[in-house]
Amino acid sequence: MAKIIGGLTTSHIPAVGNAIENNLQQEPYWKRFFDGYEPAKEWLKEANPDMIVVVYNDHGLNFFLDKMPTFALGCADIYHNADEGWGLKPQAPFPGDAQFSWHVAESLIDQEFDICTCQEMLVDHGFVNPIRALYGTLKEWPVKTLPVAVNVVQHPVPTAARCLKLGRALGKAIESYPEDMRVVIFGTGGLSHQLQGERAGLINVDFDIECMEKIATEPEWFTQFSNAEIMRKAGTEGIETIMWMVMRGALQDEVKVIHKHYHAPISNTGAGVLVLENQ
Repeated sequence: MAKIIGGLTTSHIPAVGNAIENNLQQEPYWKRFFDGYEPAKEWLKEANPDMIVVVYNDHGLNFFLDKMPTFALGCADIYHNADEGWGLKPQAPFPGDAQFSWHVAESLIDQEFDICTCQEMLVDHGFVNPIRALYGTLKEWPVKTLPVAVNVVQHPVPTAARCLKLGRALGKAIESYPEDMRVVIFGTGGLSHQLQGERAGLINVDFDIECMEKIATEPEWFTQFSNAEIMRKAGTEGIETIMWMVMRGALQDEVKVIHKHYHAPISNTGAGVLVLENQ
């Protein structure tokens, strides 16, 4: 049977891809940010997953404001990266597993999540940059991937509680897959940041650190906040943190915290790395 080994959280900002592309990881501005990934990289190497499920939000490659599914699932054997306007060089295609994806899709539907299934799906920086930060830049990726896109762009967006429930359904779907497979879940995006308006540049360090602690140990805590309250505390783009809840919901109720790292600011964002391991 498939087994979920654990989960990771990571920023997915475009500037990360640019820093990797230009070998800036050891520059003073970037060093502490990328140093925070080293224990996560070591854990991933030891965990040796067969499949990475990446929870992220699409930035216009597949969906736009006129058609925006709340949740979408990749159901393909390969996912191509494309330039989305940041000038980043497209990366090598990411292998998928359509058979596994359709199993997950059918299980989610059975659990009353009416998810959008995508037999063709382009993946953008939200998906690509976390993988590059944790695996490097490769011509051939060592794991299969499954994109799970969450709408955090066009309101109304799902609540933190709904994302936690999706994660629990996702975990059940994965671990009912009959073939042996080691799976890790990436929850991407966040933490606090706002890109426009009078509060542009907002970073709420205290709230970010509390979110990291509580999502790891007491995820129900985050469900007390409405989306408006999350955005008030963490900025309009801070709502991306609900995608961490999908990852957290897919894990066991009690997990081992392997690594925790926070750094701000990085590209006007509070950035957190968590490594959580199922027991």
